Amino acid sequence: MPEAPRHTLVIEGLHAEVAGKEILKGVDLTLSSGEITALMGPNGSGKSTLAYALMGHPKYKVTRGRATLDGKDLLALPVDQRSRAGLFLGFQYPQEVSGLSLSKFLWTAYMQRHTAENADAETFGKDLDTHLDYLGMDPSLLKRSLNEGFSGGEKKRVEVLQMATLAPTFAILDEPDSGLDIDAVRSVGETVAKLHRPDAGILVITHYQRILKYLRPDRVHVMVDGVVALSGGRELAEELEAKGYDWVRAGSTPAA
Repeated sequence: MPEAPRHTLVIEGLHAEVAGKEILKGVDLTLSSGEITALMGPNGSGKSTLAYALMGHPKYKVTRGRATLDGKDLLALPVDQRSRAGLFLGFQYPQEVSGLSLSKFLWTAYMQRHTAENADAETFGKDLDTHLDYLGMDPSLLKRSLNEGFSGGEKKRVEVLQMATLAPTFAILDEPDSGLDIDAVRSVGETVAKLHRPDAGILVITHYQRILKYLRPDRVHVMVDGVVALSGGRELAEELEAKGYDWVRAGSTPAA
């Protein structure tokens, strides 16, 4: 079997501001295909700002630093080209879109990565059925307007469903576990793990360790005050769950 292609997303000295206030203060982070990476940290540390700045949201202005995907300048690309280059963002607060069915939305997303010549409606349908089953989603949701009247858990599952459809090179999932009950966290976590490919990387932004026990990240990074302040293995997530973030803010080791 041929070896999966290797991809890297490299972030160097990234600074970004929102409404004139600096939020990111020099983020350095490297993501590699074949790995699941967790980004943790307290509220206001800059985790979501990093996600939106990388995706090109106009509210988040990059003032200094670089971000490259396989050596290409990601920050020079408009939003749609960042997506076509293989970057995906799963939103913390997915929006409702009246009049656009979920099935139509997913097919449109699928066609963003395919042409009329290589698109395969039958394979798309089979894969969609498989992913719905993974996520425990009722197929009747496909006929409804995107996220309209969906529960919080259903909206988060739809974000994962989009990721499965697009098969990005790097997926950033912004707090996919927020607002979910225990069963939904397990469903989302296990599905993301199943969808992870050797030729793709996943960055999961979260406050808590609970979803990480299903994802089993290769690396855990902690953001504090706009920088990556600490990095480690998956055991770091358990340590943070038990002892909080204050010791990271203080730049010390946790008290026993």
